[in-house]
Amino acid sequence: MSEEPRNTRPTSARERRVGAQIRRDVMQLILDRRLPPGAPLPTEAELMESLGVSRNSVREALKALQALDIVEIRHGYGTYVGQASLTPLVDGLTFRTLARVADDHAALAEILQVREVLEEGLIRRVAGGIGDPELDGLESIVVRMEAAARAGEAFPELDREFHETLYETLGNDLVPQLLAAFWHVFHRVAKVRGWTRDPAPAITARRHRDILTALRERNVSGAQRAMADHFRGIEARSGQETLGVK
Repeated sequence: MSEEPRNTRPTSARERRVGAQIRRDVMQLILDRRLPPGAPLPTEAELMESLGVSRNSVREALKALQALDIVEIRHGYGTYVGQASLTPLVDGLTFRTLARVADDHAALAEILQVREVLEEGLIRRVAGGIGDPELDGLESIVVRMEAAARAGEAFPELDREFHETLYETLGNDLVPQLLAAFWHVFHRVAKVRGWTRDPAPAITARRHRDILTALRERNVSGAQRAMADHFRGIEARSGQETLGVK
């Protein structure tokens, strides 16, 4: 006997509104009870009773929240508060960029532009108060960049380490998460599109040296200009690789 066809009826506007409200109610429950990541949530039956909705509605809401990393469903064990990471943002931005197959360079340039604006503002805060120990840490990274460049090797992980180290003094936990999100999007797109090689590692190393020099001089505007030049270089090189220029 053939398998019964599944119900493919489109979700109505009312069902979408109800689903959105249930998701908001579950999130509010987490906030009201101050449940930390990893804490167990009420059972499906308890959520059904407290929210006054069906089991199917609860399950659909929890699945949607799981996709946002707000809850974690451990089959056979229950549902727990998620980490609320930026993974859904990374996945969404990656898909959005790759979906624009007609203009890879413009889509990637948008990602870089947002990150550039973010970092130009952040470096202004860093430049006025960064200490010698932090500068020495950045010096170590740049020296390794320069060594890799002399060998003709790209150094994406050192690049990431430089930017993460640069903003540690701010003490803002969200900053490294946002930077990591944009970094992952850029490199995931680059990998899919085959833009896997930095065509100018020496230039990349020099631009990081320029940032560090301005920071050592406590030159706020100079640090901002050096950071802007760095991002202009990334965008230009990405454009070259999009066009097949190596």
